[in-house]
Amino acid sequence: MDIKGKNALITGAAAGIGQATAFALADAGAAGIALADLDEQGLKDTAKVIEQKGAKAVTGKVDVTDAAQQMKFFEKADNELGGLDIVHNNAGTICGEPVWPETSLDKIALVVSVNLIGVMYGTRLAVDALSRRGGGVIINTASTASLGPMPADPMYSATKTGVVNLVHASAGLAASHNIRVNAILPGMTQTQFIGRTGDGTKPAEWLGPALAQTTMLSVEQIAEGVLTLIQDDGRAGECLIVDNPRGDGEPPQSTRLKDPVEFYAFIAERAKMMAALT
Repeated sequence: MDIKGKNALITGAAAGIGQATAFALADAGAAGIALADLDEQGLKDTAKVIEQKGAKAVTGKVDVTDAAQQMKFFEKADNELGGLDIVHNNAGTICGEPVWPETSLDKIALVVSVNLIGVMYGTRLAVDALSRRGGGVIINTASTASLGPMPADPMYSATKTGVVNLVHASAGLAASHNIRVNAILPGMTQTQFIGRTGDGTKPAEWLGPALAQTTMLSVEQIAEGVLTLIQDDGRAGECLIVDNPRGDGEPPQSTRLKDPVEFYAFIAERAKMMAALT
């Protein structure tokens, strides 16, 4: 897909990966971008920048766990932009501390609702919106956490695995609806999200060793991966892993997994490698 002149909708657009994707789409010539988030000031900041880049901005305070709110925002975006061609279901959260199994039931419900149900709502609404334009692209944000168990926060990894399964199950929409559904799987990325693994202000203690050995990804590197999935018409039902670089100055480790066979084969090899290290 040529992004120039197209309209997009992004959830979780007030900061981090969603914001970086909005900037990248505007730079690529998108005509309009609908921005959804709970952070109203962050939405204003994102909108200001994309308007300076020449794209029209539509903003809305949206709780993605609320089907009615998502539906209303899709309608607003559709009406104000004149249709949608791209939807990036990006909003997500994590349980944080205390870690599993002391995690509160409220936190469990929130993570499942935002990361999985919210993405399912967004994907379903996107099918209707994009179909009115004759097709389009849906990008759902998963995570490298979907590639194996995450003992400190199994709810997070489970929901991201669910997002991958949703994408695989939607591969056939490319033929039936002219809608390509893909997933982006970021590694550890330098955003405020890292602080949410702990008490909200600093990373969790269990994440410390991994952070000490990891070269963090930038949000711009993840946005670049999102644009790859949008622009390449051959990508449908795919997972694009953008994993952490091997060292400072190195590029991300990108892996294209075209279908469930490649995805689960990759997981099997990864599990063997991790087992050999322990």
